[in-house]
Amino acid sequence: MEPDCIFCRIVAGEIPATKVYEDDLCLAFRDLHPVAPTHVLLIPKGHVSSQAHALETHEALLGHLVFIAAKVAGEEGLTNGFRTVINTGDEGGQTVHHLHLHVLGGRQMHWPPG
Repeated sequence: MEPDCIFCRIVAGEIPATKVYEDDLCLAFRDLHPVAPTHVLLIPKGHVSSQAHALETHEALLGHLVFIAAKVAGEEGLTNGFRTVINTGDEGGQTVHHLHLHVLGGRQMHWPPG
């Protein structure tokens, strides 16, 4: 756990979040500033700064996160499709430096995203 990381503090229960899924490896909760009708953040419970900082030892975790993103989308009723986004680094739009996946849906997604 990184003591100054807001997502680590959510995992530790120090900051409340509206959880939609949790297992031993990850936690999914509603984004406080949604950009779609459904906007869930999915984070690993262990601190990994970004996708670029993932190690070979994180390979199974990364696959698990992608698998759980689809499971969460289904549980959220996103049967017509959804978008999974991983912002990496400052230029990639990452604002919290703890790896996280955005699961977005409930409206038509457009391309390019921005």
